[in-house]
Amino acid sequence: MPVNSPNQAPPRIRVWLNQRLQALAPHCRKLADQPACQKLIGVWQCQWQEHRRRTWVVGSLIVLAIVLWNGWSYWQKMPKAPPPIPVTLLVAEPTTVPNVIEVMAQAEGAKETEVRARVGGILVKRLYEEGQRVEAGQPLFQIDPDQYRIKLEEAQARATQTTREAARLKKLYAQQAVSRKEMDDAVSADEMAQASLKAARLNLEWSTVTAPVAGIAGRAQRSEGNLMTTSSDGSLLTVIHQVNPIWVRFGLSDTDTAGLPGGRLDPAVETSVEVILADGTVYPETGMINFQASFIDPRLGTQQLRATFANPEGQLLPGQFLRARISTGKLENVYRVPQAAVVQSEKGHMVWIMGEGGKVVPTPVTPGFWIDKDWIILGGLQPGMQIVTDNIIKIRPGVMVMPAPANPPVAAAPAARSGK
Repeated sequence: MPVNSPNQAPPRIRVWLNQRLQALAPHCRKLADQPACQKLIGVWQCQWQEHRRRTWVVGSLIVLAIVLWNGWSYWQKMPKAPPPIPVTLLVAEPTTVPNVIEVMAQAEGAKETEVRARVGGILVKRLYEEGQRVEAGQPLFQIDPDQYRIKLEEAQARATQTTREAARLKKLYAQQAVSRKEMDDAVSADEMAQASLKAARLNLEWSTVTAPVAGIAGRAQRSEGNLMTTSSDGSLLTVIHQVNPIWVRFGLSDTDTAGLPGGRLDPAVETSVEVILADGTVYPETGMINFQASFIDPRLGTQQLRATFANPEGQLLPGQFLRARISTGKLENVYRVPQAAVVQSEKGHMVWIMGEGGKVVPTPVTPGFWIDKDWIILGGLQPGMQIVTDNIIKIRPGVMVMPAPANPPVAAAPAARSGK
């Protein structure tokens, strides 16, 4: 006999329950139709709707509170806008400055003299410091003098003998004891001996090699112990560069001289030149052009020029690379901007301009050359632009800046300018 589960009633009980419910259904409907019951049901429905409304309002308030809390927390965690960066501004004002051309240049000695051995022998000593200044006549090298000292003594003895012989024969000739030919031969022999004596004395002097000119003595080409000869290959000892005055050589292309009358410097007009050292300082002496080629070098595409400079302190050295600056007139409607304000980027030079609302904007510019500590800007600026001149490293496009007044731009001063 199967066992019924706890949740499953026996079939007879289910049938009996259904019958009882069907019998009670008419009575329940009649009871529900009574006014008192209808009123009670209405009260229950109102209470249920009020309960649902309150539950919805409370839930909405809870959700709104959660949203507001999360929004406030997110806002607190968001990065705040940085404060404006304090900067100094310079108002762009057009000005007039000297028009100059700057090109690469190289110094060279006004004289480059080779020091060579004039006699052969073993080089026994170097008598100077390489790379130091030497004076004309200063001993530089010593070639073994012993052989030349011996030859000098021999020449002196021979000259003494021939002098005595010539004097003796002159007396005999006066007494008509010898012929005129014998006397002339003795005199000629004496003259030859005297010439040999002078040559021997010169060879001994030349064994001490001296500086033919004053200047900077270069590296020794031969060291002690080498055998010196008088041939072109074996006689070079060193080279002396005369550095006072010194020459500075440079070239000008068609682009450099495009703004000049005729596209060239006028050779009839004395043109001054300045040179700028590697650290950006201007050499204190002003040079003058002393050579201007009459043709364009086909290898370089430039006209070669040369200027001479006084160099009393030896500050300029032969071979030193410089920048030559040639003044050729004046430039109008250009702008002087501090070097620190001009930034070089991948796209070229630019400056930061304060725009509307205190935001900075990068502005490309065309730089020319330096005067003192300022760039001469040839293009890209307009009058009245406000240029940021400091705190450049902190600035990015669109950042806010706090302007501060700047000193007015300095007027052009050609006598005190320096350049790159």
